[in-house]
Amino acid sequence: MPSLNARRKRSKKLEGSGLKFEEFLKNLPEVRAPDRRLNFEERLKWTGIVLLLYFALSMVPLYGLSPTYVARFQTLSILLAANFGSLITLGIGPIVTGSIILQLLVGAEVINIDTKTREGRALYQGLQKLFSIFFIVFENGIYAFSGALPPIQPTLYYRSLLALQLILAGLLLMFLDEIVSKWGIGSGISLFIAAGVSRQIFVNAFSPFESPTGLPVGRVLQVFALIAQGFVTQAFLPLITILSTLFVFALSIYLQSIKVEIPLSFGRIRGFSLKWPLSFVYTSNIPVILTASLLVSLQVWGSMLYHAGVPILGTFTQQGGTEVPESGLVKYLTPPRISSLIFSPTTDDFLSLLVYALFMLGGSVLFSVLWVQIGGQDASTIADQILEYNLTIPGFRSDRRILEHILSRYINPLAVMGGFSVGFLAVIADLFDALSRGTGILLTVMIIYNFYEIIRRQYAKELPPWMASFFR
Repeated sequence: MPSLNARRKRSKKLEGSGLKFEEFLKNLPEVRAPDRRLNFEERLKWTGIVLLLYFALSMVPLYGLSPTYVARFQTLSILLAANFGSLITLGIGPIVTGSIILQLLVGAEVINIDTKTREGRALYQGLQKLFSIFFIVFENGIYAFSGALPPIQPTLYYRSLLALQLILAGLLLMFLDEIVSKWGIGSGISLFIAAGVSRQIFVNAFSPFESPTGLPVGRVLQVFALIAQGFVTQAFLPLITILSTLFVFALSIYLQSIKVEIPLSFGRIRGFSLKWPLSFVYTSNIPVILTASLLVSLQVWGSMLYHAGVPILGTFTQQGGTEVPESGLVKYLTPPRISSLIFSPTTDDFLSLLVYALFMLGGSVLFSVLWVQIGGQDASTIADQILEYNLTIPGFRSDRRILEHILSRYINPLAVMGGFSVGFLAVIADLFDALSRGTGILLTVMIIYNFYEIIRRQYAKELPPWMASFFR
């Protein structure tokens, strides 16, 4: 049996190593927060600069990449704000993967962090950055060396060169996300996703360039071209694509607008009351971003393992110059189009739909529940916010435990129902042949709506007259 002094020494040693690790996390490179309050114009300027840098990264091709490379997971890459063959081939994938792994470890209490305290939140943010850096180096390195990105010459030099470019661009993307969070408006990751999807929608809707069929790439221009040529019936196909996109937009906006309002009153002022709104989509777009990112990460890892000769997640084949899943888990996590389900249904199509739906629904609910606890949206945190304003629920005593109990009756079901509803809408959206992937359109609408709410709540008084009327 170890002596009492030995146990004390061991305890002090562990405590000392813990303090050193926390100090290490604090010394990780980061973007300095502004030392004063930034007005709307300054934040808008920084957001615009970051957006331009993101587009620049997405258009710079990798030096040393073989010109005969085959694009992979093109339809899914838009959800990671990625552009295959560019500096941001994996986009925000490694950053989000690190966040997902950390959330699962904290949720399963493998890592014990009290995110309700300031010290706990600081520790969590430090670990999140450490996980992000690790996965940026690990995933980009593996992707370059596995052969998923073929170099001009299969030598160590060119593979290392590709890996170095991807890692540096991934780290830059991480810092750009920090710049938006501290100096801009909203979240950088959300901004990158919305920018990528919006660009794809604009190109697919209005691009005048000619496709292999002789028609314009843009669906809107296709409709007019087919009608002008007398092919009115064929014009319905691109028209359905446009209408599907508008339908997903409208449904997403409606879902965002649903709120549950809790009546509150000031304890010392009689007759004065207000309502505390809780959005039906309580955790916003976070569950879908994390679930979709996990889905894309599985596709990326499936591709890397397949090219490394270990196809445990499935095999891939080439179709129309792109690589698509052919068998295994990665195939069944790819949703079929509604057109194939109607006109040429197969057992595999229905099985893919079932597996994909269960993955999206289960993932969205899981991450929604986890985010409530980690993101400071749980009943305990909201109760503290309400009590800070000396507010109470009419008919109940101003007691924190009572308030927390009442709020939990709303927040916990909203977290589950909101996550399920967003996941369900993502599944429905992905079935339609819209101008972009349905999940991407859903995310973009929710992101833009969140940006709108942030500007309306925080910067309404600073807006120029021509913008103020729009944000009332």
